[in-house]
Order: sequence, then C-alpha cells, then structure tokens
Amino acid sequence: MNAESFYSENSKAALKNDPPGAWMSNLPDGCIRLSSGYPDPALIPAEEIKGAVASLLDEEHDLPLHYLGSPRITKLKQQILKRLAVRGMCMVDEQLLITSGACQAIDLIARILLDDQAVVVVESPTYMEALEIFQNYTKQIISIPIDEQGLQTDRLKEMLDERKRKGLPLPRLLYTIPTFQNPTGTTMTTERRKQLLQLSIEFDFLILEDDAYGELSFDKNPVPLKSIDEGGRVLHVGSLSKVVAPGMRIGWIAGDSEFIKALEWFKKDLDHPFSQSTMAVYLENTDLEKRLQRLKDIYRAKCTALIRSMEQYLPETVSWYVPDGGYFVWVRIPGVDTSDLLSKALAEGVSYVPGKYFFLDQNEGTEFLRLSFSYSDKKEMIEGIRRLGKLIPPFFTRMPDAK
Repeated sequence: MNAESFYSENSKAALKNDPPGAWMSNLPDGCIRLSSGYPDPALIPAEEIKGAVASLLDEEHDLPLHYLGSPRITKLKQQILKRLAVRGMCMVDEQLLITSGACQAIDLIARILLDDQAVVVVESPTYMEALEIFQNYTKQIISIPIDEQGLQTDRLKEMLDERKRKGLPLPRLLYTIPTFQNPTGTTMTTERRKQLLQLSIEFDFLILEDDAYGELSFDKNPVPLKSIDEGGRVLHVGSLSKVVAPGMRIGWIAGDSEFIKALEWFKKDLDHPFSQSTMAVYLENTDLEKRLQRLKDIYRAKCTALIRSMEQYLPETVSWYVPDGGYFVWVRIPGVDTSDLLSKALAEGVSYVPGKYFFLDQNEGTEFLRLSFSYSDKKEMIEGIRRLGKLIPPFFTRMPDAK
C-alpha cells in the first residue's frame, strides 16, 4: 500500500519540509545545555502543582477527569482575563480562547487564515517552530529583517508599497514576537509598534503577536501590541509555559470575538481539562506577581552572568545583542559556520542552536547562534562559554582570507 496516495495535496506539500524539531541536536550525557529554551528546573513549582492536584481531586473526585472537566476551567479563563487586564488588554469572555500551549494557538490561527494563496510576513530571524507551522499552510512567506529595535517597520512599508504598486497579493497575516524576541532577545520600540499597527490598517492585514516572554522583563514590561490595538487587528498569543511550567500546556488567544468563534470551531474539544483545572487551582493559591518578580530577578542575574562570561572568554570579533528580558542571547561569529562549530562544541559537552534554523533562507543564518541563559545554572553557563571560547579561534584561521 502506498500511504502517500491517500494524503491531501496540502499534506504532501507540507511533508516535503524539514521534519518538526530537525534543529534539535542529540546531546551527549552531561552536556551543558545552552540550547534549551526551557525554564530553570529549580523554578518549576512541582510541589505546588502536586498540592493543586491533590486539592482538586479531594474536592471534586472524578469530575476533573471527565471530558468536560471541572468548573475550574471557566475559573482559569477568568484568571487569564484578569491577568490580561493588568497588562492593559481589557477583554471579555468571548474574546479569549484557552489553547494547549502557544504552538496550538499559532497553528489554529494559521488554520483559519492561511491557504496556499495567502501571503505571510515573518521577522528575520524568527521562532523556528512558527516557521514550521506556516510552511505547512503556505509557501508564500516574506521575511523582514529585525535590528536591535525589533522589526524594521520601514523595510516592511517598502515591501508593502512595492507589492501594492506591482499589483501583487498583500499579506494576510504578519507574525511578530515584539517583546524579548526568540531568538534575538530584542524588543520592538513603542514607535515601531504604533507604526506596525498603522500599516496593518493601511494595508489590511492581521497581526499575530506572540507574547511568550512578555512578562519576563528585567525592568518594566513593555506594552503589548494588543493593548494599543484600536482596530481589532491583533491576535494576541500568550502562554504560562515560561512563567509556570511548559508541560502543563496552557496557552491562549485573545482577539476579536468573530475570530475566536472561528478558532473555537476548529479547536473543538482538543483541550487538556485536567491540566487546565489543575492550573486554575495552582493560580488560586499563588501570588503570581510575587512569582514573576522572583523569575525576573533570577533570570536577570543569569543573563548578566552569561554576558560577563562571553565578554571574558569569547574573541573580540564575536558580537551579540544584550536583552532586556526573556531567555536568549543572539550571537554573531563573523565568517564562521556555526553548524560546523556545533559538532566541535557537542564533542566538548556544550550545546547551542545554530542560527540558520531561525531564517526562512537558512544561508542568512550561518554566522549566528542562539544561547539560552534560562535552563543551566550560572556555573554551568560560565563553563560552557569558556569551552566555546576555546573552540572559536581555530575556525578563524580556516577562513579563506586568514594569513
């Protein structure tokens, strides 16, 4: 039997892409994981979640284990709406959809908005799993570069003007991570955020705001795009993965009620009722503001330790952005293919993610790599950078113009 003969044409096209997670390396035992965009293991509230599970089952018995789950699922929605309001996004029940993490949210949005005729704009570089999702629905993807101030909205306007002048299809959707971007850690300025919203109205496209790291500022949290969206153009995607626990798979979409209705149509009952109920109990018993401040303090200190070790151990020609929050530092090593460097790094017990995976055209990312300061402890990070620093200079001597 030829299984492929049964697949839809869209599925056949999608299956020609690189498989999901192809960017993940096989890590040797004991490897210092500067590649992992995961929370610090010590910050996962395992005991508190264990207590929430016990409390939930003691009080409601089998109810949270059924299809419809506990009434606390509704409570979770109210808790998230309250959190959004604190950040300037005043939404009502019909404007919020709970999802199984941010990736399901992005995939649902792509499912209702995209087809092979749709044009999507992404930042360059951008979150590789979002790229994987969009490539399953359309090949018409346009990259707009970022700099230290986020998406270059002037370059975006130039592209939009040119397509309109030539009679080419205009974008239906723009995907952005405006705050502590993955992979670069950069944050879009307020001026550019306002310009982006103006362009979305002028050229009639929607914005998918991925705000996974939005509450992990080392100082004051930037204003979300959604909070200044007066035209209903922004679909705001958030998650508790980075601030509570990724395995709980709690995310959401906040947006116009008509979009939420369509998204819910396709999501159907693809929920995790037990996980959502447990999270509601956890949030009932947690001072989230206090927890967020603790996370910020710890990640700020870890980021500082990583940057200082880079200043000490990496060659002067290596450069990077210094983030104001989030999980990541984006590094450029001129003239060095970081995919080649990775094999040496893994042999020395340190990992990172090569930059090429964050670009639509992978040739644009060969000199870059992403480091994470969230997962490993300070001592491990410093040692990892020390090892990496020893590996880089021999690659410079192999460059064609080396003397």
